[in-house]
Amino acid sequence: MKISQLAVLILASLGADAATRKADIVIYGCTSSAITAAVQAKKMGKSVMMVCPEEHLGGLTAGGLGWTDSGNKTVIGGLSREFYHRVWQHYDKPEAWRWQKREAYGNKGQGTEALDSKGRTMWIFEPHVAEGVYEQWVKEAKIPIVRNAWLDREKGVEMKDGRIVSIATLDGNKYVAKMFIDATYEGDLMAAAKVDYHVGRESTATYGEKWNGVQTGVLHHRHHFGAVPKPISPYVIPGDPKSGVLPKISTEFPGVYGAGDKKVQAYCFRMSLTQHEANRVPFPKPAKYEPKDYELLLRIFDAGWRETFQKFDPIPNLKSDTNNHGPFSTDNIGRNWDYPEANYARRKEIFDEHVNYQQGWLYFIANDPRVPADVRTEFAKWGLAKDEFVKTGNWPHQMYIREARRMVGKYVMTENELTKKRPTPEPVGMGSYGIDSHNIQRYITPDGYVQNEGDIGVSTNGPYQISYGSLVPKKGQAGNLLVPVCLSSSHIAYGSIRMEPVFMILGQSAATAAVLAMDSKVDVQDLPYEVLRKKLVEDGQVLEFVKAPAVN
Repeated sequence: MKISQLAVLILASLGADAATRKADIVIYGCTSSAITAAVQAKKMGKSVMMVCPEEHLGGLTAGGLGWTDSGNKTVIGGLSREFYHRVWQHYDKPEAWRWQKREAYGNKGQGTEALDSKGRTMWIFEPHVAEGVYEQWVKEAKIPIVRNAWLDREKGVEMKDGRIVSIATLDGNKYVAKMFIDATYEGDLMAAAKVDYHVGRESTATYGEKWNGVQTGVLHHRHHFGAVPKPISPYVIPGDPKSGVLPKISTEFPGVYGAGDKKVQAYCFRMSLTQHEANRVPFPKPAKYEPKDYELLLRIFDAGWRETFQKFDPIPNLKSDTNNHGPFSTDNIGRNWDYPEANYARRKEIFDEHVNYQQGWLYFIANDPRVPADVRTEFAKWGLAKDEFVKTGNWPHQMYIREARRMVGKYVMTENELTKKRPTPEPVGMGSYGIDSHNIQRYITPDGYVQNEGDIGVSTNGPYQISYGSLVPKKGQAGNLLVPVCLSSSHIAYGSIRMEPVFMILGQSAATAAVLAMDSKVDVQDLPYEVLRKKLVEDGQVLEFVKAPAVN
């Protein structure tokens, strides 16, 4: 990063004159969810202000995740679908196709619902296009945005009679509102307001779930060492524990199967890569490059593993959305456990360590002569896309925070609601993507080999509903706060709910509830559901899944 987040904080706190600003609704965060919340509040006639620790709009949607995890697209409605329609409008213009012809890209990854009667949509896109769409959207809506404004997490939330009166940022500025929405990935406002929340995995017994808690021996997807043709020793000298353990492997006991812990699924960056020479930047060598950090990857290659390129998903203009794949990939497993509760300085350290690890991973595969030639030669053809993330050295500005804090609110979503074992009360939106939790730890098995743990992939057996109660705190806690991102959910249920289209859906629903509660002069926990439901349906939200009849 050219200017560190910590430096921005320090400069802001030293150089700005404190001021108080007011709006009907203050939204903390600039994620995709924050934007739909702001647009919805403005559509309903309220003044709204976005206060953002970020500089860039759109969170991960504009931060590299262009290969949308959409699931069943028919349950994506309202402003979330409008975003994908606006993306389609961009790519409908010939000038949008700079590096390849539209016909050459075709309909890769779009799905059968990409073109439909509700308006044409495009689900796969370049990062800068998503950011541009968001910037134009908020400009049209005339939504004021304060960027690089960091919540004072120690004393910046003023409460009175169980409601938030104001929030203050580290630069001394104060924001007063009738309603607040925490739309950050971390849930900092929620936590500072003393709302109940959880970090880590609950046990299987906590909510009567099968896939929560420690999942040793459960090997889903192919992001584990069972996908390697032969077992891999974790020791510096293979088979010799006295020689020490290779980097990126924990020597701690992984935990009892089904038990809860304080660990969260791995983070990474969703990179935009290209082989197109006119737009390619060779992989940079990071400042703290340590080839020994990738010794384990060498053993995987030497064992015959060859799935390096399986998550180089094609996005327009000869680029990829490159994600984690395999037992040792872009996920920096086990290096983020303290991120959710960490102070800003520590989070910056974790961010930088993830940049260094992932850039080193790229550089190592493309350049180290010990990497098998068939992999190294092909990998070296790739590089960072020159026209993406131009302000941050072509590297994503948003880390993929797959999970941080999760509220324990009025209603907790669990795998039982997602799999329809239990009905969901008061739905305000739907999800449909499979339950997808990435690895949480890399450990040594009792028989002396290395293994990953925590990667779970389970079908939800179709779309599921998300409860209004999961967006609001318990009664008596913050009666004017809604939380559409760090919502009330178990760890394993969050593995599906955490998808960006769902965050946009829930952002719209949260703002709708905020406006209606404000107009009714009630706490968000007391808003009559039928009043909320009526408005959501009017505005195009999909609250029930109706399966299309079979065609004979």
